[in-house]
Amino acid sequence: MHVKFFRQFLRDSSGSSESALVLIPLISLFLIISQVTVTIHARNIGKIVAQDAASSRALSGKFLDGDTFLHINSPDHNQNLDLIISHSRSSVPSIFPGIQEALGRNPNIDVTGIAVIENQR
Repeated sequence: MHVKFFRQFLRDSSGSSESALVLIPLISLFLIISQVTVTIHARNIGKIVAQDAASSRALSGKFLDGDTFLHINSPDHNQNLDLIISHSRSSVPSIFPGIQEALGRNPNIDVTGIAVIENQR
C-alpha cells in the first residue's frame, strides 16, 4: 500500500511548471540584491582604505601627486593646519553576469579620505 502511494507521488508532476516560472525571477532578484550588497561593501572597504591612506600620509609627510591640500587659518600663530584629501577609484566587482554590458559602461567607486596635517612653526 505504501509503495503504490510513493510511486504515484513520484510520478505526479503538478506544480513543477509553476515553480520553474517563479524560480527564474527569484534567482534574478537574488543576484541583483547580492550585487548591491557587494557594491556597498566594496565602497565601505574603499572608504576605509582611502581614509587610512590619508591619515598615514598626514603623519609621514609623504604625499602623492593626486592629493589635494586645503589651508586652514588657525588662531594660534605657532600652528599651521592643512587638510589633505586623498582620492581613490576602483571598479565595482560584478556578480550579475552581463550587467556591465547592459549598462554600456564600467561602473567605478570613487572615495575620498580626509586628514589634518598639523605643522608646528
